[in-house]
Amino acid sequence: MFEFGRDLKRLFGVEAEAKGAWREGLTGGDTSLLELLDTRLLTNEARSADVAASRLGAKDRGSRLLEAAVIWRELARRTGDATALRKGAAQAEAALKIFETERRPDGQAAARCEQVMLALQGADLFGDEGLVAAAVSTLARTPASHRTPLCGALSSTLEGRAAMVDGDLDRALAAVQGFEAPLRALAAAKRAKGGAARLLLADQRATRIDLILTCSTRLKDRALAELAASEAKAALEGLDSDFEPLAWARLECLRGAALVQLGDLDGEIARIGEGVQAITDAGQVISLDHSPMDWARAQALLGAALQTMGEATTSERIFEQAVSAYDRATQILRVQPALSLRAHVANNRALCLARCAELTADLAVLDAAELAFKAELAEVRGARDPASWAVAQMNLARLYEARVDITGRDDGRLARAGVALAAAFDIFSELGLRSLTDLAAQGLQRLQRAPAV
Repeated sequence: MFEFGRDLKRLFGVEAEAKGAWREGLTGGDTSLLELLDTRLLTNEARSADVAASRLGAKDRGSRLLEAAVIWRELARRTGDATALRKGAAQAEAALKIFETERRPDGQAAARCEQVMLALQGADLFGDEGLVAAAVSTLARTPASHRTPLCGALSSTLEGRAAMVDGDLDRALAAVQGFEAPLRALAAAKRAKGGAARLLLADQRATRIDLILTCSTRLKDRALAELAASEAKAALEGLDSDFEPLAWARLECLRGAALVQLGDLDGEIARIGEGVQAITDAGQVISLDHSPMDWARAQALLGAALQTMGEATTSERIFEQAVSAYDRATQILRVQPALSLRAHVANNRALCLARCAELTADLAVLDAAELAFKAELAEVRGARDPASWAVAQMNLARLYEARVDITGRDDGRLARAGVALAAAFDIFSELGLRSLTDLAAQGLQRLQRAPAV
């Protein structure tokens, strides 16, 4: 095991470990090597980091705790495991207390940035916008004189998220511009430090590209989609899919999504096909053992890209392929239920099934889908897991709508859809899941606008 760790270091050209770095585990404290570990090895690495941080007489214990927090966050990102996220948060908090006691403003800024990234990870996985508010409050406690480039990038991330929630696209585009100075500083640090700094830069670039794509989607702006595609391509030039597979795959997925958006805006099916191929290639770099959640995200994005192609070609076969991609993502999300992604996958899958039924006039497709959602409702207890129950209700309602749209007859299904959506809306609101609350609200508004049949 230790020989393997040294081999990894040689592959990356790491000549020596940083002074005082912990030496347990495969990476020896070099977080740039984490991308090469599968989830089992990554779990062991996180536990090893905990041991190193808790050892009596450990040098620079605050930094050891912070390194452990980074590994637990990466494990949570790959698996959707809330326990790993909590462990990371605990280690980051412990590191912050030590840095405060030692009066180390640089350490305090780094620990608060880690807390912010953990909170954003939780918000992305579970749809809890309260974590975003906590992230804003945490970052605000870093004095302006001690803010690092990462503080600046995270500030733009939080500003962009808030702007999108408020529907303020001008403010969101200003947040996109706000990334430029921090990214230049992170790029300079990458040249000086390499390794972990390179991956941190790739991560923040991906966040900016994602925000650009979101703005492009809302505005139907071709220039923004082109910008996202070009920035993703530029970011990929500094990465190697053999040694940084997850960062490379994320950026390649974003490039594919930008190409799909460009093709959709221009009406070019060939460009959409390029995007589908890019996303497919990215998904092939990731294995289930390496990162189940990254694999599921790639499959979900592939489903969305195929869904766009299906709309452009009105091809039943393409919609079926999209459903298959969503099904592959769902297999992972049932085991590690990242609630936000699961809800959107289920919603888009229902839309694809509805389109298949429309194109073939085959209501048996909807019958099968309704049975599947009802079976899920029977398995998921509302009191035990109200959020998952509400997700199933919301997507069952979408199928009820689709049947009425296809047949032109309402046999009471629209009323049942309204009841299901209202129940989902109440639960999401009570749990503070803003993005899912908005999804349910959109469904209720759709029903109100539906013509009488």
